[in-house]
Amino acid sequence: MSTTKTALGIRMPSPRLLRGKIARGVLYLLVLAVFLVPVWSMVATVFSGIPMKSGEISLFPLDFTFNNIIQAWNFGVAVGLFNSVVVVVIGLALQLTVSSLAAYSLARKKFRGMSVVMVLILATMMMPEEVIAIPLYLVLGQIPAPTESGSLLNSFGGLILPLVGWALPIYVLTGFMRNIPLELEESARMDGAGDFRIFWKIILPLCKPALGTCAVFGFLMIWDQYLLPLLVAQTPAKYTLTLIVTSLQSSQELGEGVRLAAALILMVPGVIVYLILQKFFERGLLGGSLKG
Repeated sequence: MSTTKTALGIRMPSPRLLRGKIARGVLYLLVLAVFLVPVWSMVATVFSGIPMKSGEISLFPLDFTFNNIIQAWNFGVAVGLFNSVVVVVIGLALQLTVSSLAAYSLARKKFRGMSVVMVLILATMMMPEEVIAIPLYLVLGQIPAPTESGSLLNSFGGLILPLVGWALPIYVLTGFMRNIPLELEESARMDGAGDFRIFWKIILPLCKPALGTCAVFGFLMIWDQYLLPLLVAQTPAKYTLTLIVTSLQSSQELGEGVRLAAALILMVPGVIVYLILQKFFERGLLGGSLKG
């Protein structure tokens, strides 16, 4: 480190190093401002009691109140939040279960056409949702709902089942499982363990970082779904939170604070899930799980 010595014998950073630190500090402040100012203005507008017109925001919560959140809650956010929680909890559990089983087969079992299967799975990631929207709607309309009368349209089954098969967690988990030493599996087989016991007792515990990564991406994918609920949900009772927020944004009767309150409620769960799974998420990325 380049330093200069004062008359009192105190070592001080050189002017060049000091200018570099100041420049980095200014750059960090600019980056924080770009990301935090919009969020802060949203929060300030939500908790402001002064009515805001469309497009207006507040940088400080004037006349602090929870009235905007209460109004948004009563305008359907409560129903949408419940539906979204049901869809994301069941859908994410099924998605991780199916993906981990498929990844174990692709990573540990050798069968003819395995590379073709992997290519077909990855090909689904390159297909836009809009391409399969109409075929998906027609197929769901022909499948009877197991717990409700009618088809899978306007049912939780129709909102959940299309989300179960997703290529990203299969790809991530397959790459992670291939890096697990085969000696662990072979020693377990010598002790009489079968495929399911090896998968449950050895493979899955070692895949916790990758599962955490997949859980974060899967939660965000399901939570932010808009096209699928738009196709399936035909009554407000089955609307997810994304549909409720969109409908509130188009309403001219509500103030900007109410609309932003609904958007804030939509944003908070994703932040909470990331903070809870942050340790596994970072370990999964550092462990090379996304490299395959």
